[in-house]
Amino acid sequence: MQITQSAISLNVADVEASSSWVQRHLGFEVAMAAEGFVSLSHPDAGFNLIYLATGLPTFKPASAAGPADGLLVVFTVEDVDIEYEKLVGGGATVVTPIETEPWGERYAQFTDPNGVIYQLVSWVEPTDPQYA
Repeated sequence: MQITQSAISLNVADVEASSSWVQRHLGFEVAMAAEGFVSLSHPDAGFNLIYLATGLPTFKPASAAGPADGLLVVFTVEDVDIEYEKLVGGGATVVTPIETEPWGERYAQFTDPNGVIYQLVSWVEPTDPQYA
């Protein structure tokens, strides 16, 4: 299989709200848009982030056309502390302040107006020797 492009598609109630949030806070840019749809790109992400309005009649299968619960959109960044301060300073809503797991995952979580959770991660030295 040769994959030529990748995307993550999320169903949201307000496409413009999520689109504006990732543009403002994460630096994504609109690649294409139409009614009930926007595809955003970022030079460092390696995939497009797509938002579809919930309930679009063209969405298949219709049984999966609602919002996705339990989904995290995760980005690994060089320094989560710096990015955290930028997002907080820019008014982003914090879901989980910076935490460091014993295996070395240092992360913070934010939410957009549709409740989509975005997690920023940096990897640090594990604090628990079993993960070293």
